Amino acid sequence: MTSKQRAYLKGLAMNIDPVLQIGKSSLTPELTAAVQEALDARELIKINILQNCLDDRMQLADMLAERTHSEVVQVIGKKIVLYKEGKDDKKKIVLPPAKAK
Repeated sequence: MTSKQRAYLKGLAMNIDPVLQIGKSSLTPELTAAVQEALDARELIKINILQNCLDDRMQLADMLAERTHSEVVQVIGKKIVLYKEGKDDKKKIVLPPAKAK
C-alpha cells in the first residue's frame, strides 16, 4: 500500500465509528473472528482499545492484521484502523492508483 493510498484511507476512517472494542481479555479467537466478519462486510474498520487492555497497541494491530490478512492503515491513540480489500465490487473502496515503476 502506498502512502497516498494510506492517506486516502485515513481520511475515510475519520468519519467512521469504532465497530469493536478490545478489553482486558485482549485478542481472543472470538474477537479475531469478529474482526474478520467486520472486514468482510465493510473493508475499512476502526477498533477501539479500552484502558484495561495492557497489551501494546502496535503489536495488537500487527497481530490482528496478520490473522485477518488485512493491512494496518493507522494506529492513533487508542484506535486501530484496518483495511482489507473486499470481493464485492458494489461496495468496494476505490483506492488511488499506485505509481508504476
